[in-house]
Amino acid sequence: MDIGLKLKELRIQKSLTQEELADRAELSKGFISQLERNLTSPSISTLTDILQCLGTDLKEFFNEEEDSQIVFTKDDFFEKKDDELHNKIEWIIPNAQKNEMEPIRLTLEPYGSIYPDLPHEGEEFGYVLSGQIKIHLGQKVHQAKKGDAFYFTPSKKHYLEAGKHGAVVIWVTSPPSF
Repeated sequence: MDIGLKLKELRIQKSLTQEELADRAELSKGFISQLERNLTSPSISTLTDILQCLGTDLKEFFNEEEDSQIVFTKDDFFEKKDDELHNKIEWIIPNAQKNEMEPIRLTLEPYGSIYPDLPHEGEEFGYVLSGQIKIHLGQKVHQAKKGDAFYFTPSKKHYLEAGKHGAVVIWVTSPPSF
């Protein structure tokens, strides 16, 4: 880890000059300059003081976890086609089953559906991108069309079914269940 560079980046991020940081930490501007150029090393207590002035602490400063992926493209998606039920499920966030929610893009061909799911813990949310769907919850059936959203707790057997023109739905379950 380049401590000097990381300190400099934090200082700039906080819109502080070397002199302002030095004043806040009761150090000299020259010492801050030397730190940032890795010409000297601070004691733990001095580094702690500097980091406090920069709004962080030792643990956060030295934590070098890799940033997790934020944006996913079509190349990242995993797809499963079901010819029997006439649907295609795309896991638009790979490995989402390790997360607290699992978003998918569900494409239903005309009159396509998904396998009925048994009651389970959690919540389910969806947004109809195109077409119309029927949301079967136990004995009740709810209609949703393009631009509509749905939300329910999966306390009954449930599944989605498309109308005569098919449908595309973004569907999010928590916890993951697909």
